[in-house]
Amino acid sequence: MSPGRIGVAVFVALVVLGPLFLPEGLITMLNYTGLYGLVAVGLALVTGIGGMTSFGQAAFVGIGAYATAYLSTAAGWSPWAALAVGIAVTCLTALLLGALTLRLAGHYLPLSTIAWGLSLYFLAGNMEFLGGHSGISNVPVVQFAGFAFDNPRKFSYLIWAFVLLAIWLLRNLLASREGRAIRCLKGGKVMAESMGVNIPRSKIIVFVISALLAAVSGWLYAHLQRFVNPTPFGLNYGIEYLFMAVIGGAGYVWGALLGAGIITVIREWLTDVLPGLLGQSGSFEVIFLAILTIVLLQRAPDGLWPFIAGRFSAKEGTKRSRGQVEAQASPLAKRSAAASGTLLLEVKEATKRFGGLVAVGGVSLEVKAGEILALLGPNGAGKSTMFNLISGVLPSTSGSVSFLGKPIDGLRAHHIAKLGMSRTFQHVKLLPNLSVLENVAIGGHLRGNAGIGRSALHLERAEEASLLAEASRQLDRVGLGQLKHVAAGGLSLGDQRILEIARALCADPSLLLLDEPAAGLRLKEKEALAALLKKLRAEGMGVLLVEHDMDFVMGLVDRIVVMEFGQKIAEGLPHEIQQNPAVLEAYLGSVE
Repeated sequence: MSPGRIGVAVFVALVVLGPLFLPEGLITMLNYTGLYGLVAVGLALVTGIGGMTSFGQAAFVGIGAYATAYLSTAAGWSPWAALAVGIAVTCLTALLLGALTLRLAGHYLPLSTIAWGLSLYFLAGNMEFLGGHSGISNVPVVQFAGFAFDNPRKFSYLIWAFVLLAIWLLRNLLASREGRAIRCLKGGKVMAESMGVNIPRSKIIVFVISALLAAVSGWLYAHLQRFVNPTPFGLNYGIEYLFMAVIGGAGYVWGALLGAGIITVIREWLTDVLPGLLGQSGSFEVIFLAILTIVLLQRAPDGLWPFIAGRFSAKEGTKRSRGQVEAQASPLAKRSAAASGTLLLEVKEATKRFGGLVAVGGVSLEVKAGEILALLGPNGAGKSTMFNLISGVLPSTSGSVSFLGKPIDGLRAHHIAKLGMSRTFQHVKLLPNLSVLENVAIGGHLRGNAGIGRSALHLERAEEASLLAEASRQLDRVGLGQLKHVAAGGLSLGDQRILEIARALCADPSLLLLDEPAAGLRLKEKEALAALLKKLRAEGMGVLLVEHDMDFVMGLVDRIVVMEFGQKIAEGLPHEIQQNPAVLEAYLGSVE
């Protein structure tokens, strides 16, 4: 058994046996660690993994608490029915708030979470039917199958059943196709959309899941305390939840739970010790916790979990053995290849303006199946902008772009990817903490269909095995098979570029866009890449590439388009381009 599994087994044994022999004070801390941990785990998903900072999770805790408190006291509903209503209300609220705020970028998103967190807090405190600031008392005891959770020891089992269930579901989710899409939200959005990931959808999913975990925590809190008022759902608690996730390790599910435990224990200890040391009472523990948080963030910006779990946690949710994957896998369906000579891409007078700057001005080109077209030009010629117009990363100002006979102007990148276009990037875009295998599997996102529910319940195993087996096959195809389980961030720049090609091929495209694929490669690697591209051309794939290595280009491509200052200055066969006066003048006799 691995050290990680042993650690989980010991922890589960503690929460199962702890309520039987721990003193009341430790039972209280154990219960509140679980309650806070549920919220912190949701924050790890939305902030640490999803990259969206939220200070408003306490408001969702309040929705869950008030829903059950009101319905179970004023309306006489059972706590379980009230839980269902609380989850539904939270889901609708999160969908509405997410639609309004998740499109915001930079500091505007966390500021907006502060705004609606404060709004919901004051709303609860000023509504008479919710008891105002006095709250709601006499919340009933939770019962299940005739068993009453009527004291903290018994209630501990209910709390930790939800916590462990949440961790199991989230770890399953993060180890899936949907989980890879979620991991792309932090630093990989442009790449992910080009691979077919619907980024707005993934953002909403992450936001709603984190809100639902907070609401469940509120439901548990209300029935543990049997009393609810607005105080525990204010902005200060929202900030504290975020501190818990960050201190433990916001990028790790177990790390967030660790942070909740550390803050809970230290705060309780300081509350008991500091009044005696300082000779007066007060909220001095807040000051000490703030100082501790600052020190920890300086010394361990990624949280404490990486130090405790080491390499195991760095690969959380991503570990698969090659033998298991390939033994269970069945091949993925492939799209029908276009007949050689079929027009794949047609660009007519494409123009892109950024204010007064014309980055691309009226450029036309076309790529056919079974053809390699090179797009050349000096730095600043507009080649990468052209790639972004074609792949949907940027909208064009005017002109038209068609793929397989369909206009794709205005389509988002993930819609274009679904049609059969895949690409690499001038500046490599990878998820450095994931394995090489899982980075390539992102390219196969559209070749699977398991959703959030199936992924969380681990019912997508057959599809996941097929996706990883396809990723493995593409890595073997490009010569990186021996590096499948290495962290992608540890590869050389040349290997990272080859990895991007494997990821693009995993999408089973009809048209491949390669932005400087040979940059950083050694001679033998370039020769292997050229051989691969020639094989793809023979299979009927169209390839559009940007490259600076003229020796590599001239012996490989069928036609060349040359750009300068956003304009097309030449088009023709390789030997024609080499003798073109406009090209020679643009390059001053050499190609960079």
